[in-house]
Amino acid sequence: MDKGFVAQASITVNAGRKKVWKALVDPAAIRRYLFGTNVESAWRKGSPIIWRGVWEGKLYIDKGIILAITPGKALRYTHFSPLSGLPDVPENYHTVSIDLTEENNLTRVALTQDGNPTEAARDHSQKNWEAMLEGLKKTVEE
Repeated sequence: MDKGFVAQASITVNAGRKKVWKALVDPAAIRRYLFGTNVESAWRKGSPIIWRGVWEGKLYIDKGIILAITPGKALRYTHFSPLSGLPDVPENYHTVSIDLTEENNLTRVALTQDGNPTEAARDHSQKNWEAMLEGLKKTVEE
């Protein structure tokens, strides 16, 4: 199955994995670094994840499912946004994977997002993820 163009972003955070993980799953922290988004999830495999907010002046409610979760190490989920203008069908969902590795109290956060239909879409997603990771770093290191 074609997964389209894959956006990739990574950053090193001056903090241990536990602290970075907490910021990845804490709704208050997420709101600070993910463009003011409100996130709801039970953070368990198979549970829904909902993002609500305003993007470029438009209200949105995005959704997905937690595919895999290993606290402190990895998170993988699907994501669909009605703002894409595409139908809500499985082939229009992205899969986002976030992996944490720690060395000497520094944590590398590596993120991929598949399902981008064009290079331009991938580049746009990649810039958004890079901005999110910068915000995550700032939030965690404060």
